[in-house]
Amino acid sequence: MSIIDVRELSKRFGRFTAVDRVTFTVEKGEIFGFLGPNGAGKTTTIRMLCTLLRPTGGNATVAGFDIVKQANKVRQHIGLVAEKIILYDQLTPSENLTLFGRLNNLPASEITSGIERWLGRLHMEQWKDKQVGTFSTGMKQRINIARALLHRPSVVFLDEPTLGLDPQTTRFIHDFILELSQEGTTVVLTTHGMGEADTLSHRIAIIDRGGVVASGTPAELKNLVSNNDSGMIDMEIPNLNEAMLARLKQMQVVASVVETDAHHIRVRTKGAEAPGPIVNAISAEGGQIRSINTAEPNLEDVFLHFTGREMRDAASGKVTSVRGPVLGSGTSRAR
Repeated sequence: MSIIDVRELSKRFGRFTAVDRVTFTVEKGEIFGFLGPNGAGKTTTIRMLCTLLRPTGGNATVAGFDIVKQANKVRQHIGLVAEKIILYDQLTPSENLTLFGRLNNLPASEITSGIERWLGRLHMEQWKDKQVGTFSTGMKQRINIARALLHRPSVVFLDEPTLGLDPQTTRFIHDFILELSQEGTTVVLTTHGMGEADTLSHRIAIIDRGGVVASGTPAELKNLVSNNDSGMIDMEIPNLNEAMLARLKQMQVVASVVETDAHHIRVRTKGAEAPGPIVNAISAEGGQIRSINTAEPNLEDVFLHFTGREMRDAASGKVTSVRGPVLGSGTSRAR
């Protein structure tokens, strides 16, 4: 039985539908990546699963308990590491964890053993009696993770757990997440780091405009944007200009063009013979091609394929167009 089972889950705020009939499952011990642009509905979905918001429609169970009818039971089985660190700077790690343990009605012996266990595993035991306000962001985040795990939840929701952290701390937390999964803890990971999601996630769901548009393993998702009739090439063109881009976008052998920076483009092609005509078209516009390489789609390509290249303003709902077409603009929303 799935440890998280979401069926047609919806949330409306007045006339605005933030989450629209979302359906997915998460298996025990799985690291499940839940990705989406700003304002796509992922945070609202997570808040419903954590019983912080009541759904407008549909239903879901977490650890076998209904998120509406058995909300208290759900809370006993989940841990939440929100993007904002939830700690008191004036207190030490031991004092913070003791406070949150008491708020969760944990026995004193369980609080004591939990503090020892998690501070040890997160390499923070030597700092347990120092004020949290003196810590670096990475140190605070490790205490924040210990807070979420103190009551030994079966499901942990991690919202941007490595945001703003240095590479060493990021790697440490990645390894720790993998260990949790291997021990049977289920992890739901939200992140804007496509490399992080690709490295850690067993399966991924991408949500956009309130609905799940794609789901599967990272490899399966990459295969969705790569088949025998298409390919990808990366090109470096020092004098890249609008005329070259416009000409490429009009070609029948070109599915899409994305500028990765001022001098590089990634072209999704149609047909095995596409590179020749593409090179000729750029040369005809005076383009100086410094390098051309075949490329495999990565998770960022998948993400842009299903969600487009427009920047989202989550607060206002406005979008800002950026140069380059929407990959896979003809793809319909999966329900």
